[in-house]
Amino acid sequence: MRYHGRFAFSALLMCCLVAAGKDKKKIILPADILEARTVLVVIDPDAGMAMGTPNANRTAQEDVEKALMNWGRFSLATDVSSADLIISVRKGNGKIVEPTIGGVPNNNRPVIFDPTDSGGVIGGHRGTAPQAGDPTNAQPQDPHPQIEVGSAQDMFAVYRGKRDNALDAPAVWRYRTKDALSSPGVPAVDVFKKLIAEAEKQQAAKP
Repeated sequence: MRYHGRFAFSALLMCCLVAAGKDKKKIILPADILEARTVLVVIDPDAGMAMGTPNANRTAQEDVEKALMNWGRFSLATDVSSADLIISVRKGNGKIVEPTIGGVPNNNRPVIFDPTDSGGVIGGHRGTAPQAGDPTNAQPQDPHPQIEVGSAQDMFAVYRGKRDNALDAPAVWRYRTKDALSSPGVPAVDVFKKLIAEAEKQQAAKP
């Protein structure tokens, strides 16, 4: 009888723990991500230049920037030191293995155009010291052919900014699917927008 009593108590305790676990909601996004107001969009530094579509990653980068500006939540930063968030993009072409050109400085842009209602703002790098590992300050290399192995889908990854080697840290959120970076809709930005809205509702519901 003692054995059955202990078994029943253990089973009841397990049920309570499972129920308690179900009641705990997973935090969708941390508070600092919801407070972010500046964002830097970069091309994944490991991405090569596709021979058939050499401007695919650059176009995806610009489309994401435009979608973010239309959203109106963020302003574009010019480098990692002034960016609360960094969004890394990489265009897929449906192939897991693809010949590309490596050693191309994807993110070395002298100016960034920030469209606004008043006509736009053009800015370069600010006077702050560059962060280590900032992809916008990558040193040029000799272009060379390479075989790129990776995801065949578009990739959109969010990292924390204002720190050294920001892209070496784990991504806060990552979205990968076919045509995630396609314009004019840019589905990845739309999904990110909905995620932030849901996270804000979750934060407001906390006692």
